Amino acid sequence: MQIAVKRLKVWSNKAEMEFAVEVEILARVRHKNLLSLRGYCAEGQERLIVYDYMPNLSVLSHLHGQHSAECLLDWDRRMSIAIGSAEGVVYLHHHATPHIIHRDIKASNVLLDSNFQAQVADFGFAKLIPDGATHVTTRVKGTLGYLAPEYAMLGKANECCDVYSFGILLLELASGRKPIEKLSAAVKRSITEWALPLVCESKYDELADPKLNGKYVNEELKRLVLVALICTHSRPEKRPTMLEVVELLKGISKEKLAGLENDELFKAPRAADYNDGTSVAEDSSDFISEEKELKEETGL
Repeated sequence: MQIAVKRLKVWSNKAEMEFAVEVEILARVRHKNLLSLRGYCAEGQERLIVYDYMPNLSVLSHLHGQHSAECLLDWDRRMSIAIGSAEGVVYLHHHATPHIIHRDIKASNVLLDSNFQAQVADFGFAKLIPDGATHVTTRVKGTLGYLAPEYAMLGKANECCDVYSFGILLLELASGRKPIEKLSAAVKRSITEWALPLVCESKYDELADPKLNGKYVNEELKRLVLVALICTHSRPEKRPTMLEVVELLKGISKEKLAGLENDELFKAPRAADYNDGTSVAEDSSDFISEEKELKEETGL
């Protein structure tokens, strides 16, 4: 059996906590779209986690990294990844006991097996949600570009935050673009700010990843983008649950899809209703410093 081993580079109390959380979460979950724990080591200051080996690495590696020039993610694979990873998060939100929020859904944390089936990974930031709780208040952790605005501002984490992050991931799958683009040294644009005006003008062909060379199913592309943008609505109560996301992505209900297409969000872009919270996160020196520490401590 081929395995992958994640090793903690530098031991600290914070890194130790994230290791313990990941082992606990992984021991609780069993789903075909969640990365499985094979074993772990906690001896002295050595911290190792053993997983199944994922030969096709991550979604990030295919969209923006070492495999991006090979164009291995055709449209069918992208739709399969979208639905499979959504079903993995559904398990966390609705079927695990207690429910689990991931808090770091992003392209690098969706791994791909030998058949390009999605496996959601990296549970170091995950939180268990006690029965009856609407959210947990915590220090902000995650990745810039994927953070829900209310979480970035208030530190209130719940399932809606994962839905927001998942919407960003869907936009990446559809467009091949990064969550945040630098337009100049001083100006950045989020993927949502780029995509929403195009949807309002029904320019779906301009949203498709050029590497697909036009080889995609128009109706599925439209569905993927609409679901992505409603997932990233600035008002959490307007976002669907992950159960609804799976249903919408599969196109099960034509009525619900039609309702989604007619949502106010897609009539005309309005700044008051649409803000990805990027500037808030960037203004938080506490968040930025914490993020830098995490990269130093948990890098492979």
